[in-house]
Amino acid sequence: MIKLSEPRTSTEFEAYYDFRWRYLRAPWEMPRGSEKDELEDSAIHITALDETGRILGVGRVHRTDDGNAQIRYMATKDSARGQGVGAAIVAHLEQCARDFGAATMVINARENALLFYEKLGYEIFTDSPTLIGTIAHKLMRKRL
Repeated sequence: MIKLSEPRTSTEFEAYYDFRWRYLRAPWEMPRGSEKDELEDSAIHITALDETGRILGVGRVHRTDDGNAQIRYMATKDSARGQGVGAAIVAHLEQCARDFGAATMVINARENALLFYEKLGYEIFTDSPTLIGTIAHKLMRKRL
């Protein structure tokens, strides 16, 4: 059973950011703090929790300059992949974007996640810069 929840307390945000760092930055020896950017306060954050309250995955959506939306910092626990966790997070973030009036969602997807996003209706529309020196990305989009 997956429960989606927006972090509210400082303890919940601490666990949320720690998860982002451990799954998205630590494997490439990036420092703590690299899992955050200047849009944290204006973004919508979501955690997927198991029945005991442990985090299975996280994601974030924010408005882009053109009034649309972008998903960033998507990560799922290795043991939770293929169980609908990521799809549930994306569906929730897409609904949040629709709620604030976005017509299109974009994501800079790591190459190992392209099939996942394609299954959810996203299409590659251009290459993105290689991030962290070694991680190839593609810019994907979906009409909401």
